[in-house]
Amino acid sequence: MKTDKVILGVLGGLAAGTILGILFAPDKGEKTRKKIKNKGIDYADELKYQYGETANSLSKKYDSIKQEGKSLLKEGKSKFENLKSEGQNFLAEEKSKFEKAKNEVEKLDI
Repeated sequence: MKTDKVILGVLGGLAAGTILGILFAPDKGEKTRKKIKNKGIDYADELKYQYGETANSLSKKYDSIKQEGKSLLKEGKSKFENLKSEGQNFLAEEKSKFEKAKNEVEKLDI
């Protein structure tokens, strides 16, 4: 978002400079048109370069976030499996205790 503002600001400045340059140009029309053409090509090349840099930066950030997300997901799954296992062990222990208590009560024959 900041990059968009910077690019728009640069393009606006370049456009204003070009217009002022044309208005105050001491050269003939043919030379001025050639200069404008060359500057336009230069600006287009710079814009392509900046676009490529921004796209590359965004791609790297996306890959980084994607890797971090995968890592967090893997960690979460591992923690879930550990808690699930602990819960199953706890349930089995309590069930065993219950069965023992039940058997003791049945032995009392009340």
